[in-house]
Amino acid sequence: MSSPSTDRSPSQTTGLLERLVRDDVDRKRFLKMAGSAGAASFGAFVIAACGSSSKTASTASVATSTTAGASSSSTGDLAILNYALTLEYLETEFYEKVVASGLFTGKVGSLVKDFGQQEMTHVEALKGAVEKLGGTPATKPEGKFPISTASQVAELAYAVENLGASAYLGQAPHIQNPEVLASALAIHTVEARHAATFGTLVKRPVTPDGAFAAPADMSTVLAAVKPFLA
Repeated sequence: MSSPSTDRSPSQTTGLLERLVRDDVDRKRFLKMAGSAGAASFGAFVIAACGSSSKTASTASVATSTTAGASSSSTGDLAILNYALTLEYLETEFYEKVVASGLFTGKVGSLVKDFGQQEMTHVEALKGAVEKLGGTPATKPEGKFPISTASQVAELAYAVENLGASAYLGQAPHIQNPEVLASALAIHTVEARHAATFGTLVKRPVTPDGAFAAPADMSTVLAAVKPFLA
């Protein structure tokens, strides 16, 4: 088997990422080829997050059914796609509630709506990828977000977007399929730009970790996300 560096030149990689971000048709075709099968580690993530409630049983069932028939060599990649999908569900719900609150108007309000639409697009793309690979998309969790003042929400958005960017970066070393990796990085950079925008708004560092962004593993993300699960 040839190495990724042999199969793809820098120009080919750049073209792939540009098409993924800019062209919806190429993105759908790209996602259709991405990764394959399984969600065992995702199931463990959700079970830990939700505790022993009745919701846990149904989520575990979804994870088990997704894993069935999966090839062991690609289980990790689809698990990561479903893990990312769960985070995108939460981010989308967060923005929906922020927009509904009416706390932001004018240019900032429009920007918040745009960010929400982009998170929704991430959800649709990730769901489509999982389904086309023969898997079952992660169950949409019910979120709970404190929505009080504009400043409080902006600070929360800054934290949420930085967490999302760190979560994608944390999974990068575990992704085997180069197409799945490119997809994750294409979303990661958007999450980071969202975070930087809110950082400017609340006068916080736009690069909180300096020259190199810090990745976050699943357990770290779990600890941060758990308070936002209903």
